[in-house]
Amino acid sequence: MTVLALASPVTLLVPGLLCAVTVALAATFLSEHYGIPVMLMALLLGMALNFLSEPGSRCLPGIEFASKKLLRFGVALLGLGITVQQVMASGPEVLAIAVSGVAVTIGSGLLLARLLGLPLQMGILAGGAVGICGASAALAISSVLPRREGTERATVFTVIGVTALSTVAMILYPILTERLGLGDVATGVFFGATIHDVAQVVGAGYSVSQEAGDTAVFVKLLRVALLIPIVTGLSLVMGTGRGGEGGALPIPLFVLGFAALVVLGSAGLVPEEVKVALLSFSRWCLVVAIAALGTKTSLGRLAAVGGRPILLICTLTLLLALYALGLIGLLF
Repeated sequence: MTVLALASPVTLLVPGLLCAVTVALAATFLSEHYGIPVMLMALLLGMALNFLSEPGSRCLPGIEFASKKLLRFGVALLGLGITVQQVMASGPEVLAIAVSGVAVTIGSGLLLARLLGLPLQMGILAGGAVGICGASAALAISSVLPRREGTERATVFTVIGVTALSTVAMILYPILTERLGLGDVATGVFFGATIHDVAQVVGAGYSVSQEAGDTAVFVKLLRVALLIPIVTGLSLVMGTGRGGEGGALPIPLFVLGFAALVVLGSAGLVPEEVKVALLSFSRWCLVVAIAALGTKTSLGRLAAVGGRPILLICTLTLLLALYALGLIGLLF
């Protein structure tokens, strides 16, 4: 009886998890063969299966688990991609561009949301996604925001927007930096400081040169590291620091996990092969989570978001690019 009691909750999750994993596999296949961003593909395919998350559906418990718990686990594992040594070794100029760019973007997101008559949460989500690391940041920030009507819809819309703009930036920014005559290091700093998602940073950077690619990835990881203070601060301010476990921690467990893995990776306590495998698994967790989030999203409700959020995300992207170019012109 005890075994059945323990097995029952797990069994309830299986149908929904299988659906999310299946969507993630299909999205990964399409991404690898046709060059479509995997996050965007997972969202769109998930949205086509919206009926799976209707009340009473057998898939709903597993979908809820994937879109929340699995998401936080995947974000925590991202900490292995950053080391304290990398942060300390970067010059003050690079740190200034990365940190101030994030601060300016989030601050502008809040201001523009107010001016456009959008909810505060939309400004935080858009500013964090554009300023830090695209879809991953949007998902991490969303997980500590108070659960209100429209929060998940705003999250999905933000993920779609920043993923699409990342792809556009990956194509256009190399052309822009070539026209401006930027050197490889300055080009890498610009890509790393402005392109939203890591995959597109890699694509843009290494399309220019090895040096530009290495620099771009490093600067991007500096921005990813800012997830710790940003998400922790939001959790404390909004009183949502429960870590998803119903306890009374002032900081979410997944943020503590992120920080702990940064320390472990920095101390060299995680073998390189294990680190690579866990980072790959982290990416997979995020794809499955976003597939689940997609199934919870109705196309009709998403269309109701309107044009103002589009204007918000596009304006923030342009603002960050101009700000970074201005600082690069001054410091490099």
